[in-house]
Formats: sequence, C-alpha cells, structure tokens
Amino acid sequence: QVQLVESGGGSVQAGGSLRVSCLFSGDSFSSYVLGWFRQAPGRQREFIATINRGGYTNYADSVKGRFTISRDNAKNTVALQMNSLQPEDTAVYYCNAARATIPYNNAWGQGTQVTVSS
Repeated sequence: QVQLVESGGGSVQAGGSLRVSCLFSGDSFSSYVLGWFRQAPGRQREFIATINRGGYTNYADSVKGRFTISRDNAKNTVALQMNSLQPEDTAVYYCNAARATIPYNNAWGQGTQVTVSS
C-alpha cells in the first residue's frame, strides 16, 4: 500500500519562500507520476504541479515561474520549492502519487499547512 508522508510547510511573510517534501513508500516509485495539490478553506482542491519519472513537469498557471517541483528517484521523494509566496497561496498542500501503469493506483498524503501573511 502506497504511503505518502509530507514535511515542511509552515508560516512565512509575503514574498518569502518555503519548501515542502513528500516521502513515498510501498510500491515502485518510478511507476508513479508525482504531484502537488492544495486546498484553501471553503475551496475545492486544486492542481499545482506534476512530474513524471523522466522529469517532465507541468504547472498550474497560478504558480508557474514561482514554484518548482522536483523528484529524487534514489530517495523516493518529491519536493515543491515555493518562492515569491503570496497570501492567496495559503492552503493545505497535499502530495499525490498516480500510478501510470497497470494496476492503476492513486494515493494522497495527509497534507501540510502553508500560511502566507501579508
């Protein structure tokens, strides 16, 4: 069973930076597309970024140029470096793992809070 454990996050002032990381276990890491999503109070969970095993990345327009997703296939981790943070980035950030091959599988981490003050 895939498990995702997030770390990092916290509080920062607008314009600052934070990094969140996610440790993957329970299956073949290279078989998964890894991603980050976030959910602010009263809003739906939204896509931020994904990265496949080859390092190809995809970003939401709202974070493009400010956030960087990366993965370490040797350590089974995926990270999200967040720069130029704004109050609207405040949310719970979730790690996601989606298996790209059969048997398909989708897993979520427990979430980590990121708070940006103005």
